[in-house]
Amino acid sequence: MMIPACRLADLPRGEAHRLDIEPPVSVFHTEDGELFAIDDTCTHQDASLADGWLEGCAVECPLHASTFDLRTGAVGGPPARLPVRTHEVVVEDGTVYVRLSAAAPGPSPCVTSRPVRGLA
Repeated sequence: MMIPACRLADLPRGEAHRLDIEPPVSVFHTEDGELFAIDDTCTHQDASLADGWLEGCAVECPLHASTFDLRTGAVGGPPARLPVRTHEVVVEDGTVYVRLSAAAPGPSPCVTSRPVRGLA
């Protein structure tokens, strides 16, 4: 299923558009004219990546400066350790659409997979 995000003309290069869906997704329009979509929430702490800084094919979280590769979702810099999910972007008739990944969304920020001492 493709979700309409915005008109391409309304998304300037170097900017992002956040889709308020669950989980939130953002579309990024790089200075080079490429379009990418990733889960919007930083995997380190609850911050919108759409509010971050876009440089090339990477976005820097506005809260603690973790970086994520828009092409792969991979973490490029700490403190985040988990990647974000990527999504396909399609432009048809001047409208930007996002086709959500079939992969399950990652865990919520600050969720740990190991038990907290004394609680497990």
